Amino acid sequence: MEHTYALIMAGGGGTRLWPMSRNETPKQLLPLIEEQSMFQVSVERLSPLLPPERIYVVTGAKYVDALREQTPEIPIENFVIEPYGRDSGPAAALGVTVIQKRDPKAIIALLTADHHISNREGFRGVLAASFEAAEKGAIITLGISATLPSTAFGYIRKGDQIGLVNGWKVYRSRGFTEKPNIERAVAFIRSGEYSWNSGMFIWTASRAFDEFERQQPAMYSAMQRLATAVDTPAYETILGEVWETMPKISLDYAVMEHAENVSVIPIDIGWSDVGSWDALFDVLNLDESGNGFKGASPDHLVVDTKNTLVYSDKLTVTIGLEDLVIVDTKDVLLVCHRDRAQDIKQIVNMLKDRNGEAYL
Repeated sequence: MEHTYALIMAGGGGTRLWPMSRNETPKQLLPLIEEQSMFQVSVERLSPLLPPERIYVVTGAKYVDALREQTPEIPIENFVIEPYGRDSGPAAALGVTVIQKRDPKAIIALLTADHHISNREGFRGVLAASFEAAEKGAIITLGISATLPSTAFGYIRKGDQIGLVNGWKVYRSRGFTEKPNIERAVAFIRSGEYSWNSGMFIWTASRAFDEFERQQPAMYSAMQRLATAVDTPAYETILGEVWETMPKISLDYAVMEHAENVSVIPIDIGWSDVGSWDALFDVLNLDESGNGFKGASPDHLVVDTKNTLVYSDKLTVTIGLEDLVIVDTKDVLLVCHRDRAQDIKQIVNMLKDRNGEAYL
């Protein structure tokens, strides 16, 4: 399938993983789980399904040098640079515009740079099946098997099974629901009809722009104007002009929630969005007491300590602790209870209000 591509979205900040994830070193650039950064792992798990020349990255100008240094195998022209962040809707439209201009027959998997997937072979398998299904005109979304009634994720409701591609069941989507309250989330899980929204979508470039034209006509017109300038000297100038007209909107709100002919493939491939420090407990190798360790020091010392994360390059000693997250950086020490890890975003907002940008 020589017309298949990956478009990796690599512009996010990951504030809930502060103080490791910062403005200059966001989550995707960090080795949070493995020895390589999350972005490097995201690129590597596409091999051998896709060669580097068919992997594209959309990101901000301040991250592109670091991303290129981490993945020199990706051609420089495959890094699509946003003038400034406008959320995932415009970012996706920009990446699709560049790819479609170079290959009008492109089938594109829109992927993330900062999610963990333990079953790489399964991921490549479902991606290959999704390319095949999307070639026939559907928008394919990958739904994560929901293990608990989380209010941190959006949900996709599956309808009737409409196909079987390479052993993967394909269902008609009955719609998206953004992050529900706990009562609705419990009802979703009990029904057995819902998956978590992974944020991974597979579509042909032409199908993508059918939806942008129908739902976001101004954005579509701007991207069509930009398409005429791709790979010409006028590209940067026109990009700057059209980018000023872009709304700040997520891809889900821009097109996916009301897209037509959407199918869902439910998957169980060891996925995690690693959206908070507490989420790392699900993907790190833990000791017999449920403790997880990351950092340069190989020999943290723990006594009577349970279910605690220590992320530090220094030798860290804990005694009589339970259910804590300890993150030590060069200028910030974070200590919080595991069940309060989602509240770190409040600290980030407090620092913004108190002119604490140096810590962000």
